Parts: sequence; structure tokens; C-alpha cells
Amino acid sequence: MHLLIIIVALLGIAYVLNQLVQKDKSGTIGATLPNSAHDPAQQSKLDHAAPGTAVAFISEGKLFYRAAHGEVKQLHSPYVQEMLDKMERHQEKNAWKQGTSFGISASGAMRRFDGEAAQINTTAMQFDEQGRILYFLQDAGMGGLFSYELETGVEKRILHRQNLALTDMQLDKVTGRLLASATNKTGVANLVMLDREGDNYRELTGGDTLDTSPCWIPDAEKQILYQSTGIARNQSGITLAHGNASIQMLDMKNGSVTPVLDDPAYDYLHPRVCPQGNLHFIRRPYEIPKYETRNALLDALLFPFRLLRAVFHYLNFFSMMYSRKPLTSASGPAMNADLKEIMLKGKRIDAEKALQKENMINGVPSLVPASWQLISRNRQGLETVLATNVVAYDMRNDGSIIYSNGRGVFLLGTGRLSSLILKSDLVADVIAQ
Repeated sequence: MHLLIIIVALLGIAYVLNQLVQKDKSGTIGATLPNSAHDPAQQSKLDHAAPGTAVAFISEGKLFYRAAHGEVKQLHSPYVQEMLDKMERHQEKNAWKQGTSFGISASGAMRRFDGEAAQINTTAMQFDEQGRILYFLQDAGMGGLFSYELETGVEKRILHRQNLALTDMQLDKVTGRLLASATNKTGVANLVMLDREGDNYRELTGGDTLDTSPCWIPDAEKQILYQSTGIARNQSGITLAHGNASIQMLDMKNGSVTPVLDDPAYDYLHPRVCPQGNLHFIRRPYEIPKYETRNALLDALLFPFRLLRAVFHYLNFFSMMYSRKPLTSASGPAMNADLKEIMLKGKRIDAEKALQKENMINGVPSLVPASWQLISRNRQGLETVLATNVVAYDMRNDGSIIYSNGRGVFLLGTGRLSSLILKSDLVADVIAQ
């Protein structure tokens, strides 16, 4: 009993120390910037323009579209529906295996025959000059490029192949060339270029890095900007950590790479160049991977409980194999991952905690801290903070900007003013039509 009390007390102390450190970090790097003076005329202009802004966004791997003065609707891919129908037929064929020893894998986990284990996600999107929307779809083994007619709902499969994992699409509407980031099985992501028709696919970068978010530079046909992150691995090739994200410039004519923005204290994400030639990007503090003393203490204290859990699952496996009865009454559907934790721009976010403590934009709570800032940098190097709590953003043809704080999409004005375009549970990426 005394040992149990000591363990509980140590766990409580470790938790309190962890909260104090996190609070200190957030107070240091996540301080809210003061807003500019409110301009009623500018705010009224934004509020009038926001309903007429057409946007598309990705939420939990699904593609959504809101037309000007319209309602938000999900774009249902005929290809995805075809795959779901196949999964349903597969489920019906294997339904008899549920609850039997045939439904147990070698690892002791329950096999899934309901198709939920195979998700088909939208990983990138872009409007073309004809108003169609191009997007990448990806599942566990296949990937493809598709186009969708918004008026008719007709989908065209442009490119479809095995082990094709593309994200971060950028279309040059003049030449019809697409930039994207391709990820392989080792976790490396390099830039690729292809035609809008899916032809002339070629790799642009190499190396053990994460090269993502490419963009074209106006009036510089052979030069592109992109976000690059180094990968730290051990001798066995296992990824241990990722370095800070920098912005690099690739000259496709001679293959040279030039650093544009690189600071060990920050991540520089999602570069874009406006018609005036200013560089826009998201800046956030870089979190150095650490294995701190409190983590070691927690691991040591939790080791007996984790060992007991492993023994229980080991015995439960044999019980299912030989008696077809589990050692627990919780024999219902397999548990899903904790939906409170989500991944945004490579960072794990506790959504429940964020919605309670982060800033509200136009009455909409944010999923990321104020230290995630949208920056504009002119040719002389002068930087201006345009917005805070920014997950994703895009530029319209006239140079105006829309952005998301994870729960809403906003039209950006001057002086960090903004107007709400739409609300959603989760906005991971957004583009303007």
C-alpha cells in the first residue's frame, strides 16, 4: 500500500512539473501579438466580400467545397464510392470470420473485415483555369490524380498507380505543369513535376529529407521555392527526429539549391509568392526533440503497468485462439484512435486542450497557438505579421489571402482584420477559387 501511494505521488509530481514547463514554453513563444486599430470601414468591406469567396478545403481526408454565396458540401468521388462498394462486398464475404480464431492476426490483434482499416484520403487539391478541381487520392497501396467538374459532378481519372503518394499540389495554369511532393516507404519526401494530363513525371529533388509545399515563382519559370526538413536516423535507418523546416530555392536549370530562410529556432512553412513579389510563409517555433528527465521518470514508473498490459494481451490472444472467448467483456467493435489528438502540419495537436486555451478568430476557436504566424516578407527583407493562429492559407488571383485557424476559414484584410467565410470541425488545408 505504501509503495502504491509513493508511485501515485511521484506520478502527480511528474505531471505538475510537465504542466509548468509547458506553460512556461507557451508563455515564452506563444504570446499573442497586439491587434492593430480597428477599422470599421475595412471590416465592413471584408464582411461584404467574404460570402462571395469560393473555397475548397480538406477535412479528415475528405474534400469539401463552398461556392460563392453557397453552402458547404462534400465532393463525393465516384472512384472512392467504387472502392467502398468493393469493401462492402468483401465484408459480406468474410462476415462469418468475425469473432472466430480466423479473425485473429499473428500479433494478437483482431483483423478488420469491415473496410474501415483501408482509408482513401484526399491529400492535395488545386483549381485549374476552367474551374475544375484537381486532387490527389491515396489509400494504403494506390494513389492517383483526378479532376472533378463542379457543375456536372463528372470525375476523370488522370493518373493512377501503385505506391503513388503525392501531396502539396501547385499548378502553373499557364504551362499546365504540376508541382507536388512524393513520399516513399522510407518516409523520404522529394519534389516531383508532371503535366496536368499525368505525363512527363520526373523527380526534382533527392536526399534523405522531407521536401514539401513547392510553389512557382512569378516571372521565374525555372525556379521554385519549397519547404525542406532534414531527417535524423539511427544506424538501423529508423527515424529518430526531424530538423527545423527551412525554405529553399531550386533552380531547375542547373539543379542548384539555395537557402532562403533557415533558422534553428523556427519552422518556415508553406512558401508562396504574391503578384507583387513578396514572399509569404507560416512561421512557428521549432520544438527541439528531447527525451527529458521527467519522461524517463514516467517511463520507469509506468513500466510495471505496461508489462502487465502486455501479459494480459498475450493471454487474451490464446484465450481467443482456443476457446473463442476473450478475457474481457469488451468484445465489441475495435477501438479507434483518440480523435482528440490530430496531426496538423507535422505536429500533434491536442484538439480539446487547444480549443479551451487558444485565441478565437472572429468568434471561432483556434486549433493552433498564436505563435503560428502568417508572415509577408518584401524584397528588402522587411517582415510583417499578417495573421496569427494560422494552419493553412492560400492566395486568390487578385493577391488577397484566405487562411484557416483549423476551425474556420477567413478572408484576410489589412491590420490583421479578417472576416469569417465558413466554419468546420477541422480544416487541414484550404484553397481559393
